[in-house]
Amino acid sequence: MSQLRAFMRTLRPAPAAEPVVRFETAMGEQLQVDWVEFRKGGAPLHAFCATLGFSRASYVEFVSNMKVETLIACHERAFAAFGGVTRRVLYDNMKTVVLERDAYGDGEHRYHAGFLDYARHSGFVIKLCQPYRAKTKGKVERFNGYLRRSFYVPLASRLAQSGQRLDVVTANVEVAHWLRDVANARIHGTIKEAPAAVLKREAPHLQPLPPPWRANIAAARPQPTAAPVAPPRPAAVVSRIAQPSPLQHPLQVYDALLGRVAEGVAA
Repeated sequence: MSQLRAFMRTLRPAPAAEPVVRFETAMGEQLQVDWVEFRKGGAPLHAFCATLGFSRASYVEFVSNMKVETLIACHERAFAAFGGVTRRVLYDNMKTVVLERDAYGDGEHRYHAGFLDYARHSGFVIKLCQPYRAKTKGKVERFNGYLRRSFYVPLASRLAQSGQRLDVVTANVEVAHWLRDVANARIHGTIKEAPAAVLKREAPHLQPLPPPWRANIAAARPQPTAAPVAPPRPAAVVSRIAQPSPLQHPLQVYDALLGRVAEGVAA
C-alpha cells in the first residue's frame, strides 16, 4: 500500500508554493519589532530586535524579561540608535502591545493602554501583522535567524567551552560590536548595500526623537474584571435575619403537640 501511495504521489502535480511578496516601504515609514527567546528557566535570555523597513538597519538589546516596561525602554534606545522615530511600527500578537484583536470590530483592536500611550507620545502608529501571516514582518524575522546563527550560537558555544554562560551584560557588550562591524556593515542580500550606509539616507526622514516617556505604567495595566456584586437584600429580610431565633418554643406548642399524641393513642 505504501508503494502504491508513493507511486500515486508521482502522478499528482506538486502544489505550487505560496509566492513570497516583498513589501518595500518608504524612508522613515516603518520599523518591524520582534522578540527572540534564547533561554528560559532561572536565567532567561531574550533579545529585542528592531529592523527598519527601508534601510534594513537593525538594533538588538538583550534582556531578562519581556515586560511592557522593558519593551518601552528598548524602543526608546532603538529610536535613539537610529536617530529618530518611524511613522509606523509593526508587531505580531505580543500581549504587551495588543490585548485583543478586533475587539471593537474588524481592525479595531484593544491595545495595552500603557503601550498605546507611549506610541502616541512618541508619534508612531501601531500596526499588527495579518493573522497567520508571519511573513508580514519578514524583514525582522529573517534578521532574527541571522542573529541566532551569526552571533548567538558562536558566542554561546565559545563561552561554553570555558565553562561560562552567556549573560545579559556580556551579550549586550558583544552585540553592539557585532551590529556595528558585521550586521549593519555587511552588504545586504536584498538591497545590495550596507544597512549602515542606507541608514544615513533614511535618518533625515525619521521623526524627531520625543522627550522621555514618564507615564505611570502600573496605572495603565489592564485590570481584572471585578466579580459581580449581589443585589442588596430588602430591609425587611435583613431585619428578619438579624433577629435571633429562640432555641426553645413557647409552652403552648408543647401542650398542643402532647394533645395530638394523646388523641392518637385513644384512637
